[in-house]
Amino acid sequence: MKIKLLGITLFALTLATVAYYPSLMAKNVAVGLPGESLGTGNYKPRIDAVFVLDTTGSMSGLIETAKEKIWSIATTMASAQPTPEIRIGLVGYRDRHDAYVTKVINLSDDLDSVYAALMDFNADGGGDTPESVNKALYDAVHSMAWSNSQQAYKVVFLVGDAPPHMEYNEVRYPEIVADARAAGIVINTIQSGDMSLTVEPWTQIAKLGNGSFFQVEQSGSAVAYSTPYDKAIAELSAKMDETRLYFGTDAEKQKMAGKIAATDKLNAGASLASRARRGTFNAGAGGRANLLGENELVEAVGSGAVTLEHLDPHKLPAAMKPMAPAEQKAYVADLARERQELRQQIKGLADDRDDYLAKKVEQAGGLKDSLDSKLYEAVKQQAEVAGLEYQDGPAY
Repeated sequence: MKIKLLGITLFALTLATVAYYPSLMAKNVAVGLPGESLGTGNYKPRIDAVFVLDTTGSMSGLIETAKEKIWSIATTMASAQPTPEIRIGLVGYRDRHDAYVTKVINLSDDLDSVYAALMDFNADGGGDTPESVNKALYDAVHSMAWSNSQQAYKVVFLVGDAPPHMEYNEVRYPEIVADARAAGIVINTIQSGDMSLTVEPWTQIAKLGNGSFFQVEQSGSAVAYSTPYDKAIAELSAKMDETRLYFGTDAEKQKMAGKIAATDKLNAGASLASRARRGTFNAGAGGRANLLGENELVEAVGSGAVTLEHLDPHKLPAAMKPMAPAEQKAYVADLARERQELRQQIKGLADDRDDYLAKKVEQAGGLKDSLDSKLYEAVKQQAEVAGLEYQDGPAY
C-alpha cells in the first residue's frame, strides 16, 4: 500500500462543518416543507456546499489536495441515511491586478463539470499580503443558485491564508455575512498556515456566520490512500460512462455534450486514485445525479418515464436514429444490463478496497487521531439535526 500525506486539509476539514448546522438552521430543519417530513419517505435532505478557495501563489498545496479529496468527501457526505442530494460550487479568488479577482462555478449536482473546472485552478498571483476576500464572499453568497428547501444545508467554506483588503470601496464581510445568515447560509473559515493577521477576520467571519473557524498547518495532515483496486475501479467507471445516451432537443443534447466533455477531461487528466474515488461515488445512490445528468435515455426507459415508441424521432440520440424500432429496444436494453453489471463490479471492488484500507488503518494503530477520523465523528454527531445518520466511517 502506498500512503500519501496530502498537503492542506481543506476538503477533509469541510467534512466536519458540512454536518454542523447551528440553532438557526436547526429551526429550519424542524419546520420542514409542505409534504416533507422527517422520518417519512418524502424527506430528501440536501447539501449545498460552496468552497471559496484562495488561488494565489502560496496555495498550490491546497489546490492539489482539493483535486485529490473532493470525491472521497462527496462519498462520505452521500453515505448518510437518508441519502442526501449533493451540490457543490466553487469560487476561486485572487486580488485586483491578478489574472482574475474571482472565478465562479455555480452550484451543481454535475460534480464532473465542477471537478473539470477545479482541474483548471492553479496557484498564481498575489503579491501584497491581503487578498480580495470580500469580493469572493460576496460572490459565494449572492451569485450561487442556492436551494430554497428548508431541509438544505447551505454552507460556505472560506479557505485561505491571508486577510481581506478592507480599504477597497466594496461591500465588506460584516454586511455580506449578515446577508448569508438571512438566507440561512452558514459560513465557515479555514485558515491555512499561521499568519497572525488572518486569525482575527477569519474568526470573526465564522462567528458572525454561525460557523466554525479552523486553523491548519500549511503541510496539512489529511490521509489519502492508493490501493491495488484503484486501476480496475477507474477503468470500470470509464466503461460505465460510455453506457450513457442523451435524448431531447438540440439544446438539451448540447448541454449534456458539455457534461460528456467534462467527464472525458477528468478521465484523461485526473489521478488514478481520484478516478477510482469518483467511480465508487458514481456506483452508489448518492452518485446517481452525477453519473446520469439530465435526459439520460437508458435510465428514462428503465424507469418507465419514457417509451421509445412515443419518443419524437428527432429527439433520439444520433446513434439510434438509423436503427429499426426493434434494434433500438435491444440497444437500450443491452446498455442497461451492461451498466448494472459494471455498477455491481465497482461496488464489489469498492468493498474490497474498503476492507484493504481498514486493515491498513488498523495496522497503523487505528489512526484515531487523524483528521479524517475526528471529522467523521463530528459529522456523525452533528448531522443528526438534519435527520441524517452516518454509520460507515470516513471514505478515504
